[in-house]
Amino acid sequence: MRVLLTGASGFIGRHSVPVLLKKGHEVHAVSFSKPGENQRNLYWHQSDLLAPKQVQELIETVSPSHLLHFAWYTEHGKFWNSLENFRWVQASLELLQLFANNGGQRAVVAGSCAEYDWNHALCAELTTPLIPETVYGGCKHALQIMLSCFSKETGLSSAWGRIFHVYGPHENPERLVASVIRSLLLGKEARCTHGEQIRDFLHVAKAAAAFVELLESTVEGPVNIASGHPVALKDLILEIGKRIGNPNLIRLGAIGSRQGEPLMLCADITRLRDEVRWTLSKSDAKNDMDSTIQWWREKLMGEAVEAR
Repeated sequence: MRVLLTGASGFIGRHSVPVLLKKGHEVHAVSFSKPGENQRNLYWHQSDLLAPKQVQELIETVSPSHLLHFAWYTEHGKFWNSLENFRWVQASLELLQLFANNGGQRAVVAGSCAEYDWNHALCAELTTPLIPETVYGGCKHALQIMLSCFSKETGLSSAWGRIFHVYGPHENPERLVASVIRSLLLGKEARCTHGEQIRDFLHVAKAAAAFVELLESTVEGPVNIASGHPVALKDLILEIGKRIGNPNLIRLGAIGSRQGEPLMLCADITRLRDEVRWTLSKSDAKNDMDSTIQWWREKLMGEAVEAR
């Protein structure tokens, strides 16, 4: 496959690169910022996907057979209701049209659990109502509908990966897992909510692998990208404290929950498991947390050296 990978320097995108390369695909990685170094089967492209002329030049230059689209507006704390989401719906639709018109065969686009009605604790792709409560969720859902209609009319093979909760190396330091790990490694209090919320967490490298499996498959439509192993936030947080060695610094209930946050939000991964044939074992999850803690430990050590 000749894969056009957008958001290649982002959280999940950067972890998709080695997976695609290991499987022998030709990867054309797109980044808005300074691109990485080219290597065998990996070619970097610096492009603004919000600029139609640049997108057209990119598609014509690469002529990709497959598209894995992660790029979106994701500024922490702002993306939920930012008007930038609407710009990315338009840009993504234009990208998909150019891709299909240039002979593209299959596209997989990143969606979100924010598309679901959060009054339903267990979210299944084909049965749970889609009633987004945020601009982000609404725009993602709108694009999913457009992709489905576009695919039916043009014959483009496509799938939509709905991401739940992802953690791991290069995560935004203000997000839950990263903030707790960083605080405890620095010997600071980890101030958290009550932690009764139940969520589905998946290591970012595993999420990337699931997306690549979905891209390689012939599965159509929405597919939840999650572990299938729900956990209470307090249990996850206390496990991190146990692994680092200072759970006494954890402060459950020190901050309030986000307004409208559901108590339980988990994924039915039947389609991912049975149709895409991708699974995750609980032992994998334990090793993934250890490797994540180690990554942050090395990063903090590096930051300390640079600060001297």
